[in-house]
Amino acid sequence: MTAETVAVVVVTYNRAELLEGMLAGLAALERLPDGIVVIDNASTDRTAEVLAAATNPGLVVLRTDENLGGAGGFHLGVQIAFEKGFDRLWLMDDDVVPAPDCLGVLMATDEPCLAAVREDRRGRLVEKAALRFDLRNPLAIKPKTAMVETTYGERGRMPARVELENVAFEGFLVRREVIERVGLPDPSYFIFYDDVDLAIRARRAGYRIWGIRDAVLVRQLDFDQQHDLAGWKGFYMYRNLFVVHFRYGENLLVRLKPWLVVAMVVLLSPVRGGRGEAVNVIRAIRSARGMRALPPSSVD
Repeated sequence: MTAETVAVVVVTYNRAELLEGMLAGLAALERLPDGIVVIDNASTDRTAEVLAAATNPGLVVLRTDENLGGAGGFHLGVQIAFEKGFDRLWLMDDDVVPAPDCLGVLMATDEPCLAAVREDRRGRLVEKAALRFDLRNPLAIKPKTAMVETTYGERGRMPARVELENVAFEGFLVRREVIERVGLPDPSYFIFYDDVDLAIRARRAGYRIWGIRDAVLVRQLDFDQQHDLAGWKGFYMYRNLFVVHFRYGENLLVRLKPWLVVAMVVLLSPVRGGRGEAVNVIRAIRSARGMRALPPSSVD
């Protein structure tokens, strides 16, 4: 399987220093990628200078006219890499650096959907991918009910491979046959849950997703999942979570759960969250209703 070709797809926005380190990490891989597609989401810092100075073989850069968000960037980058005919696509944010043997370990694994396992710069396991993503139980407050980090605690306690129910676009390696069958990442998410959506589509098409313990990816930033739910990111977090429930909820009660969330947030807003979060969640449910249709399953 090592004869397969592979392209890395990177999306970046105003994080030139992180991108520079990430590109250096790709250049230091023992098994070099056959191509690198970088989508520069209209950055206004020195990202263009970093990309102009990069010497990575097979580097292709596309600078967008506007910020398409991570979802739009991955949609475009995967489409470009797919059209260039690569056998595998390795999706990557600009804030991770692979260990030198990371890509080699993944490419030696004969499975259509694989994920590297993330650690922080201190070597601690910080993999948030879900072992269980529950869209069947309407009483599950959050659908991610088990994840790698909290289940195993340390990389050494993991089996060589673990089955995942969702992934992040930080080290997700997918064969082109999967994209042919389920389609591209959905750009309408803008940020958040585009990776979850693609993973759900892949699993429902019959593919299993495996996290590979010895494929190490080092995250350069600490996780900060506590976004301001009254701010602009809060709108996307609520809206896209609702979309996932509308599209993929396995029964009526789960598909109705977003409405319960809206009611609870609005009712509690005088004592928790305030008017900003209440406005966000109402806007989110209205917008999510327009995204209930599944994205195209073909690559156009």
